[in-house]
Amino acid sequence: MKKLFITTVFALGTMTAFAQEEQATEAQDAATEAVAQDGFSEVSLEEVPEAVTSMIETNYPGATINKAHKNEESQYKIEVSLEDGTSGALLVDEEGNAIEQ
Repeated sequence: MKKLFITTVFALGTMTAFAQEEQATEAQDAATEAVAQDGFSEVSLEEVPEAVTSMIETNYPGATINKAHKNEESQYKIEVSLEDGTSGALLVDEEGNAIEQ
């Protein structure tokens, strides 16, 4: 009887761990899909024009660029983190000009 109880506990624990891992994967897929629906696709940080990085350095000293996305109109959605721990996204054109949303 003890073996049956222990086996049941391990089986439930394994199923719970698998469900949590699956939920995390689904959340990541949803975030990627949300960006793709906007028409933006991720690009490497090296592909971000100098005008964009200069604008960020000038207007947000100490900011770190985490990710960059680009759409067909050469607009960039830049995810940044500030020194105070806050983060956000900037929408700019390839010349570093802010785009109204």
